[in-house]
Amino acid sequence: MAKNVAGSPLERNNLASLDNKLAMAKRCSHEGVIAGAKAAVVATIATAIPTMASVRMLPWARANLNHTAQALIISTVAGAAYFIVADKTVLATARRNSFGQISNNEA
Repeated sequence: MAKNVAGSPLERNNLASLDNKLAMAKRCSHEGVIAGAKAAVVATIATAIPTMASVRMLPWARANLNHTAQALIISTVAGAAYFIVADKTVLATARRNSFGQISNNEA
C-alpha cells in the first residue's frame, strides 16, 4: 500500500532538484545552440569562398556545379558543423555540470 507523501519535505526536495536539473538542461542546450550557430556561420563562410572561387576559376567546376550543387555543398557543411559542435558542447557542459554536482555532494 503506497503512502501519500504530498507536501512532505522529501517531495519538496525532489521537486527542487527536478527544477534545478531542468534549468541546467535548458542552459546546456542553449549553450549548444549558440555554439552550433557560431560554428555554422564560420563553416558557411569557410566553404562558400572556395566553392565560389572554384566555380569561377576551374573549368570542371564551372561545367558541373550549378547553383543548386553549390548551395547543397555549402548548406551540408554548415548543417554538419552545427550539429557536431552543438552535440559536443551539450555533452561537455553536461559532463562539467555532473562533475560539479559530484564534488558539491561530497563536500
